[in-house]
Amino acid sequence: MATPAEYKNILDSLTTAVLVLGEGLAIKYLNPAAESLFETSITRSQGNPFSDVLVDSRDALKTLHAAAENGQSYTRREAEFCLLSGSRLMVDYSVSPVGIDPNEMLVEIQPRDRLLRISREEDLIAQQETTRILVRGMAHEIKNPLGGIRGAAQLLDRELAGDDQREYTRVIIDEADRLRSLVDRMLGPNKALKLASTNIHEVLERVKTLLEAESRGRIKFCRDYDISLPELQGDKEQLIQAFLNIARNAMEAAFENNHPGEPPMITFRTRVLRQFTIGHIRYRLACRVDVIDNGPGIPQDLLQNIFYPMISGRASGTGLGLSITQSIIGQHHGLVECESEPGKTDFTVFLPLEENK
Repeated sequence: MATPAEYKNILDSLTTAVLVLGEGLAIKYLNPAAESLFETSITRSQGNPFSDVLVDSRDALKTLHAAAENGQSYTRREAEFCLLSGSRLMVDYSVSPVGIDPNEMLVEIQPRDRLLRISREEDLIAQQETTRILVRGMAHEIKNPLGGIRGAAQLLDRELAGDDQREYTRVIIDEADRLRSLVDRMLGPNKALKLASTNIHEVLERVKTLLEAESRGRIKFCRDYDISLPELQGDKEQLIQAFLNIARNAMEAAFENNHPGEPPMITFRTRVLRQFTIGHIRYRLACRVDVIDNGPGIPQDLLQNIFYPMISGRASGTGLGLSITQSIIGQHHGLVECESEPGKTDFTVFLPLEENK
């Protein structure tokens, strides 16, 4: 016969979120899947009312109270939960009395959007790979004639006697170098990763320091860190570059905020995710980093293509920063997603904290 500890190990291994609620719908137990789903931990939530992890699910809480009072079981389909972070979840959930204590209720929650998210991520990864192959092919075709043009301009420059005429050949050489540099940037980092134990909060703090210097203190930062996050195997310098590209875009967007009395703001948020799938690979532990700005948002027609090279919402932008970021995060077996609405744009980075199991 299994011991209570063995039963707990079974619950902790489930991908279905499981909660046990006590008197007054106070949280008594969360398994790791529930911690990931509600973006919290058992340490932070134990003893707190269930309403502390939900914002606007009054009907759900009212029904839960009624079920607890009457000892009834019920199931809801396609219910929407809103978390304190602002994330919305479409879930199916079942509630049933535990049986040992009449005040205890067992809640099993199955996210409906999980499979949709996995499918979307697989499509995004496939798009990135297609784009990478296209850009590499295009870069090869561009760099070959550029080398010939530059070489011919150098030979011609040596034959010309007057500086007035040489000015034209130097323009050709300079523009060929500029185009070659642009193509190299489109290709993204070409250095092998120097993997080492990396604290993601040190990366974010470095990005924050750089942006504070660039903005001369005009941007307000909000940090919401999960200090329980373990270190990951990553290239610190390249991760700094990846998050700097995201945060620099966020800073420029925040400066376009038109709400009077609301300062430009960027939020850095980190969370640990358990039994989390990135693309089609499931990891026992993963890291989620959100970079949120309060700017005007990204137009929906642009949002779908934001990670393609040369796509930018600003006249002065090159459209390479986010493409390079996606490439760096992809090398770390992670993924970048973006959700945007007026007043809030959230770039979410998922990074595995260990090898997939």
